[in-house]
Amino acid sequence: MREWVVYAGIMTAVFLVFFQDAGVLGAIAGVLVSGPLYLVFGFVLAKFGYQRKTMKQLRAEKAERSAAGDGAPARSGRSGGSGGSGRPARPAPTRRTSQGPNRPAKRKKR
Repeated sequence: MREWVVYAGIMTAVFLVFFQDAGVLGAIAGVLVSGPLYLVFGFVLAKFGYQRKTMKQLRAEKAERSAAGDGAPARSGRSGGSGGSGRPARPAPTRRTSQGPNRPAKRKKR
C-alpha cells in the first residue's frame, strides 16, 4: 500500500501543477479510485502465489551468486569499489591505441 500512497501523492501534485486551468477534480478522483484497484490486483496475485522479494532478499541473493562464482555477470553498472567485478582484463596496448609504443610526444606550448 505504501507504493500506491507515494504514487498517488506524486500524481496528485503533477495534476495540480500542470493542469491548473482544467478541472483536475476528475483526475484526482481517478487517482484515488486506483487505490482499491491496486489492492484487488495485489490480492489476486497473492492468491496465485506471487510474493515480492524485499530489497534485503535481493541483496542476499546477489551476494550468494557472487560468492558462489557462477560466472554470471552482474547487472549493476558499478561494482561498489570491489576488485572482483567480473570484467575480463584489459587487452595489451597496440600501436592503434593511444597507449602503445608509437604514442606521439606532447609538444610544449610556447
